[in-house]
Amino acid sequence: MTLLILGLLLWVAAHTWKRVSPGTRADMGDRGRLFAALAIIASVVLMVIGYRAADGAVYWGRAGWSTGVNNLLMLVAFYIYAVGAPKPGKPRVWLGRKIRHPQLIGFSIWAVAHLLVNGDVPSFVLFGGLLVWALAEIVLINRAEPEWTPPPHRSARKEFIPIVAAIVIYAIVAAIHILLGYNPFG
Repeated sequence: MTLLILGLLLWVAAHTWKRVSPGTRADMGDRGRLFAALAIIASVVLMVIGYRAADGAVYWGRAGWSTGVNNLLMLVAFYIYAVGAPKPGKPRVWLGRKIRHPQLIGFSIWAVAHLLVNGDVPSFVLFGGLLVWALAEIVLINRAEPEWTPPPHRSARKEFIPIVAAIVIYAIVAAIHILLGYNPFG
């Protein structure tokens, strides 16, 4: 559990660094970006190793209904994340203009979906911790930048791109889960 918690703390630190200490982060320039990227990679490695090795009480598991809801939420999460893919200020599809933080919202839905089917203590730490981070990041961003202007609208014919991207990513992630022995379809 220690590696899992260390990975989670490193993830939070790497992602909130520019919000909590923007001057320090800006002073480092490209070195700061590299440092943050390496910290994020290390945090993911620690979280994966720590999660796989962690043990704890189990309060609930997958059920037929929760597996179906999980899969639907995952597809929605990938779609909402995809609508926020263009850089800030760049044109977005309709939904991407309505949601201020589509990637953090998509990430939050991803975490909730995983908590729905994983009711054990290591999952509470990992997915619950990442959910709390994503929601806190939204609050930090909104406090630092209270004014928000929706980005320009992308042409209507590009509305399908995030839908296709979400379906493709969903299929790839599902295949990886199956290869690792965690069939997301029950």
